[in-house]
Amino acid sequence: MSLHISVITAVFNRASTLDEALQSVRAQSWRHVEHVVIDGGSTDGSLDILARHKHSIAQMVSEPDNGLYDALNKGISRATGDVVGFMHADDSYATPQALERVAAAFEDPSVGAVYGDLVYVNKDDASRVVRYWRAGAFRRSRLTHGWMPPHPTFYVRREHYERMGGFDTRFRIAADYENMLRILWGGGVHAAYIPEVLVRMRTGGISNRSLLNIVQKSREDFAALRQNGMGGLQGVLLKNVTKLPQFLTPGARLQTATRSAA
Repeated sequence: MSLHISVITAVFNRASTLDEALQSVRAQSWRHVEHVVIDGGSTDGSLDILARHKHSIAQMVSEPDNGLYDALNKGISRATGDVVGFMHADDSYATPQALERVAAAFEDPSVGAVYGDLVYVNKDDASRVVRYWRAGAFRRSRLTHGWMPPHPTFYVRREHYERMGGFDTRFRIAADYENMLRILWGGGVHAAYIPEVLVRMRTGGISNRSLLNIVQKSREDFAALRQNGMGGLQGVLLKNVTKLPQFLTPGARLQTATRSAA
């Protein structure tokens, strides 16, 4: 039996980037994909774009929600695939083979989660890479030193969401981080690393949109670590410090790495 992957897209007023994200999912070479779209009641033309893609969308809901993580939880509750992952409305897959790589990694029954590398691209020029997140191999101990997989590349067997729950919506910015800690640390789920770029993510996300958001993100990171029994302050500091090399990789090298994954 072929692995079925549920890809969840949460969208609210993202007409400028949504079409690219939807096409990216539709273009995947892995055909066993259930695309679940949760719209928060968009008013900017996003619904018209979704209507044009209705034949490739398995499930769609459009109604007010309580933010991104509430929307993603709605998607998880509706997903029927063996594996669940996310494609945000501002992002796109780096290659048409991204989900094929994910499915191959899950052929090992001991693997409960899969992730890969991610590149950040300029929000106005998606061809321009500005940051490379090379995640590296999984070791559970790395989580205590501020390490985390790039969440847009993170795929988990659905049974683990059923066992441990989805996103804790008390976190407004770092619910994805807390959820990964809960799954990988508290749940003891073994993760496999795909050493190539899987997702291209636009800059300008909520966590780094302003200094206030950066401070709030650090507070929530601290709370996530404490909530999962993993210390706190040292992990937050290391989490921020280990991001610095992502900005220092030469741009040409980033472009080459992305093209080589195609």
